[in-house]
Amino acid sequence: MSRSADQLRADAEVAAGGLPALLLAAERLSAALVSGSHGMRRAGIGEEFWQYRPAMAGDDARSIDWRRSARSDGQFIRDREAQIAQSAALWVARGQGMDFTGGPDRPTKRHRAEILALALTMALLRGGERVALLGEVPRPGRLQAERIAQSLLEPTPAAIGDDEDPPAALIRPGQQIVLISDFLGDPEPVIGFLTRAAAMGVKGALLQVLDPDEESFPFEGAVLFRSAAGGASHDTRDAKGLRAAYLDRLAERKSLLTRAATEAGWHFSSHDTLSPPSAALLWLSAVLEG
Repeated sequence: MSRSADQLRADAEVAAGGLPALLLAAERLSAALVSGSHGMRRAGIGEEFWQYRPAMAGDDARSIDWRRSARSDGQFIRDREAQIAQSAALWVARGQGMDFTGGPDRPTKRHRAEILALALTMALLRGGERVALLGEVPRPGRLQAERIAQSLLEPTPAAIGDDEDPPAALIRPGQQIVLISDFLGDPEPVIGFLTRAAAMGVKGALLQVLDPDEESFPFEGAVLFRSAAGGASHDTRDAKGLRAAYLDRLAERKSLLTRAATEAGWHFSSHDTLSPPSAALLWLSAVLEG
């Protein structure tokens, strides 16, 4: 069902109201990164010195630094950092399940995911990379961070239920991709995404964001479990009796995603919303740097 102009305007006002707070929180988080930790540096044809490395078969003799080589028994190449901007694509799941929080003292999974995605965006942009949400055109500059923040704050389309699958059709060569979700839905679309990415030589990271209640399953007694979209429910009088089976299935899911990511040349990690977001951000920046 289409939304009226008044509804669209109201949604836009809500998004605009949250934009400064989201940008500020992300700016503070990205500033906490150690300078240079997000650089995604690699050897190339630029002018800026990066490192010396031992010469290998196939290296052009003209690239040998004879002054450095004279100080040792071997020959050394003077690598320069590539000045071609890197491209990163970010995707944050918008499924209604991402709006879950187990208590007023913690953020929703979606809010934490948005903060991490935007903080990573700012760190990458400061390093000279081009960034975009998956499927959009990567661009450099501060204005791009504001565009991404605005997109992240757009209301979830009504057609999206509890879970949203990453769109494999939007994968493009030459990008690094970060997927942020709770990954509690059907894992097959995620595995399919990784398979397609690997076939295209695209690398990246999966970050699973969970609420502590989803990690520990602290429920006891009579509990009605119901999905955010209302499509599934389970009524039990002994929630504690379900704990072991639930934790086993969660461990299996994490193991499955870890294996699938590793086989695709990707990285997988899990983060809960009571943990410092800086830890997850440092992990993301490190795996993108390679």
